Amino acid sequence: MRVVVTGGAGFIGSHFVRQAVTGAYTAGSPPEVVVLDKLTYAGNRASLAQVQDDPRLTFVHGDICDRARVAEVIQSGDLVVHFAAESHVDRSISGSEDFIRTNVLGTQVLLDASMRAGVRKFVHVSTDEVYGSIDEGSWSEERPLEPNSPYSASKASSDLLVRAFHRTHGLPVCITRCSNNYGPYQNPEKMIPLFVTELLDGRRVPLYGDGGNVRDWLHVDDHCRAVALVAEKGRAGEVYNIGGGTELTNRELTGRLLRMVGADWSMVENVADRKGHDRRYSVDIAKISTELGYRPLVSFDEGLAETVEWYKRRRDWWEPLKRYGNPAR
Repeated sequence: MRVVVTGGAGFIGSHFVRQAVTGAYTAGSPPEVVVLDKLTYAGNRASLAQVQDDPRLTFVHGDICDRARVAEVIQSGDLVVHFAAESHVDRSISGSEDFIRTNVLGTQVLLDASMRAGVRKFVHVSTDEVYGSIDEGSWSEERPLEPNSPYSASKASSDLLVRAFHRTHGLPVCITRCSNNYGPYQNPEKMIPLFVTELLDGRRVPLYGDGGNVRDWLHVDDHCRAVALVAEKGRAGEVYNIGGGTELTNRELTGRLLRMVGADWSMVENVADRKGHDRRYSVDIAKISTELGYRPLVSFDEGLAETVEWYKRRRDWWEPLKRYGNPAR
């Protein structure tokens, strides 16, 4: 089995790669894994350091919008797991062009190459943000897409392209839509690593609006395990929600992080709310649980504590990112 992982040097992709190369997702021999990553600010070769010398891993520095490079990489692949994306909502608000190029055009290039190469399955990793905001209850996979940010609109567009390639060309695809991820190796622009690293350096952290926005938190290990299940057993053409089962307001999460680093509320600065800020996300995971046997295994209390401790220990990983953007190209 040869698995092509796009965005495999990013936060979620690198976790999937580290696990896949060591055989965590297979009963037999671990697969060969080919990582295709552009190494933007969000991609970091250091996140693959523990498996970089494994003979089953091949790293290719390239852009998913580069048709020739993509065709070369995918032509010998059996499975494509597509993590690569521009993903930070704030960046999409200040400038959306990169999001459209990478998330929409890049996905189209990958789909076209996968169709021509005859891959056995294409797993497109998306987000719960494509559904929009929900006041109560949880979204099922049949929920109409109502994205509210340029980022989520670009992901919704890519989801529809993936569906279209299945319906039009018969490409065997699955789409996953996850809730907010957390864990080690996450870029310090995202809320949990941003708050932890800023607090560790004695700086105040920004809390949007009244802090009442609600998110469901999913450990990266649970997410990647679910993606592996979808890759192995997911039905072609289907969408699978992946959630963690812990819903917290941003204010509640901030309080937990403050306690874990020994800080108080004087270290929090209330700032103007983000434009178009979705109030609440919540996904129904009944489908993936019933069909594929998925359930989250990492308790939020344990996972968050381990994550905070990782950032305390691994200044060598995150300090260069905060100082220089990304030195590991």
